[in-house]
Amino acid sequence: MTTDLPRTLPDGRPIPLMTGDERAMLESWLDFHRATLELKCAGLDDAQVRSAAAGPSELTLLGLVQHLAECERNWFQRAAGGVELPPVYGEGNVSGYGLEPGRGIREALDVWRREIARGREVCAGRTLESVGRIGDGPMAGAEVSLRWVFVHMVEEYARHNGHADILREHIDGVTGA
Repeated sequence: MTTDLPRTLPDGRPIPLMTGDERAMLESWLDFHRATLELKCAGLDDAQVRSAAAGPSELTLLGLVQHLAECERNWFQRAAGGVELPPVYGEGNVSGYGLEPGRGIREALDVWRREIARGREVCAGRTLESVGRIGDGPMAGAEVSLRWVFVHMVEEYARHNGHADILREHIDGVTGA
């Protein structure tokens, strides 16, 4: 007997696949972590998402969203897809963490969502065994499979969602997820 399990958690995040195709499973875990980041920013204003939890760190939720937009572009479009693109927020902000006074959370989330969509388009026809190249940094020129990129991005989001947990709790006391 099978039981129909919900496809989403009560907070709206998709439940990652527990069985099935490897690519679909990797994509579902990444979508879960993307939704977790968005949930951590939900209901906050621009001043709140600019709040750092603990000095000397200047890490903010807004900076995390921007950084992960850059990661989406870097790993799915540049490395896996071989597309030459400048950094999302310019050469002076290659990490994405730098904040601009006029850029708020709505704009940052829109940019992040566009980078996710474009990365999906670039990688849609590629297999997990497809190989790209790291373009810059200490591992410039190294070959990397799309499988590795997916695993790395799940790890990247999971690590930063831990930071987002702490930031959100500092802002308004909301915990969990």
